[in-house]
This record gives sequence, C-alpha cells and structure tokens, in this order.
Amino acid sequence: MNHSAETPGAAAERRGRTIRRRASRAGAAATLALIGMLLAGCTAASESSTDSGSSSSVSRDAGTMPGDLVVPGQAAGEAADAAAGDAATADRSVITTGSVSVTVADPIRAAENAATIVEEAGGRVDSRTETPETENQAASANLSLRIPAGDLDRTLDELRALGTVNYVSLNASDVTQQSQDLDARITALTTSVDRLLTLMSQATSTTDLIAIEGELSTRQGELESMRSQRDYLTDQIEYSTIGLDLYSTGTVAPGAPDDFWTGIAAGWNTLVTALGALLVGIGFALPWLVIVALAGGIVLLIVRLAARKGKAT
Repeated sequence: MNHSAETPGAAAERRGRTIRRRASRAGAAATLALIGMLLAGCTAASESSTDSGSSSSVSRDAGTMPGDLVVPGQAAGEAADAAAGDAATADRSVITTGSVSVTVADPIRAAENAATIVEEAGGRVDSRTETPETENQAASANLSLRIPAGDLDRTLDELRALGTVNYVSLNASDVTQQSQDLDARITALTTSVDRLLTLMSQATSTTDLIAIEGELSTRQGELESMRSQRDYLTDQIEYSTIGLDLYSTGTVAPGAPDDFWTGIAAGWNTLVTALGALLVGIGFALPWLVIVALAGGIVLLIVRLAARKGKAT
C-alpha cells in the first residue's frame, strides 16, 4: 500500500492537536485533584462542625447558656480564682470569744468535768471560781476556758451536754490586717537590726560605734515589743476564750410559758411564790410590830395617867 508524503503543514497541525489533547488531559487531572481537595476540606469542616456541635451540646448540658462567650482558659481561671479565694479564707486570722451558761445538778462536779473536757481537747483553764452551797446561797462555778480554735465546736457540744443550756454567745473578730502589719514591721526591724550589726562590725571610730550602739538598742527594744505583741495575738487566734457559768438547778429563772396550761401553771407558781413571800414578810415584821404595839401602849397609858392627875388637881 502506498502512502503519499506528509506535508510540513499537516505534520505541524497534527503535533498541535497532540499537544492540545495532552494539555486538556492535564487540565482535567488538575481539576479532579482540586475537586478532591475541596471535597476533603468540606468533609473535615463538616466533622469539625459536628464536633463543635457536640461540644456546644455538652456545654449546654453542663449549664452554659446559648449565646454565652466561652473564652479558652476561662474555666481554669475561674477555678484558680475560687482556689485563691478559699486560700485567702483559710489564711484569715480570727479571734473568737464567747460565754456559755449551763444549769447543772452539781456545779462543782460539773466544773471538774468541764476542765477535763477542755484539757483533753488540748486547751487549758485560765481561771476557775467555785462557790459551794450554803444556807444563804446556791452553788455555782465560773471558768475561763482557752479552747483550740479548731476544736471549738466539738468542745462546746461536750460542754452543752453537762446540763441544760441557758444561753450561748460567740463573737468573732477578724485581725488579719493587724497580724499582717505586725509581721511586716517585725521583718523590717529584723532587717534594720542586721544592718546595724554589720555597720557595728565595720565601725572605725568610737563616735560611730556609740551612735550605732544607741540606735541598735532602740531597734532591738522595738523588735522585742513587736514580737511580744505577735505572740499574744497568735495565742488569742489559736485559742478561743470562752467564759463558762455553771448554776445549780432553780437558780436561773425558767423561760416564759408557751401554751395555756403552762401559763396556768406559771401563774399558780407565781401566786404561791407571792403568798409565800408575803407570809415571810409578815413573819419578819411581826416581832417589830409587837414591840411597837407595846411601846405605843405604854406611851398611851402614861398620857392617860397624866391627864387624870391633871383633872384631879
């Protein structure tokens, strides 16, 4: 089979068509690759949106309202602030004082039990006054107790169990600022004393040495005073001061009646008490009334005798 020779123009046109077909195929491949990347991006965005939706749902379930702005690290910051607040509360310096009144059957024995309770709690009894029962007075006892602040509630419960509680009064004073000021002043004075000691060791003249010694003595006196104040304040903070009054049964007046029958009973008891007091008063005044009556009778008799003698003359 014979073929005619290909002209140069036809060959160039054929090569151009071949190049255009290859370019078209390359463009199609690039387009498919781009579409695949876009599809992958959409899938990732969809998954991210799904995860975000789940997180939002969880946040709403946890109490986050729709529309609330959630800043990364905000929860951690709030937790840190709460922890700092708790630490600040724990670092507060508080002095607690109070008084407790209890009616007991035997105040003297109850005072011994109260002292034992406080000592077992790690506290101490600063003062103790006992008044035994006599014909003219009922028995009573008074104690000044120093109770560790950490065991105050438990110890008060045990003291209440000694008898019938009449009243409990507690007062708390925050002395955090005062305590911090004392610590700061002690630190400053300690630093000043150390510097003066260093200057004293480096003094080269007697005049400088005398001046430094005088200033050092003043600063050391102030430092000791501050330390004494801090020790006293620390003792007041660590040990609560409670005054305990113990009275025998019947010494403290009962409370007001709260219903009709207790009102009748209280009224009858008041009437009996008033009549008894009246009889006691009459019995107390009767001897004086007899003496006054006798003296009055004698005076009256003398006056009548004098009057009769005047008439006879």
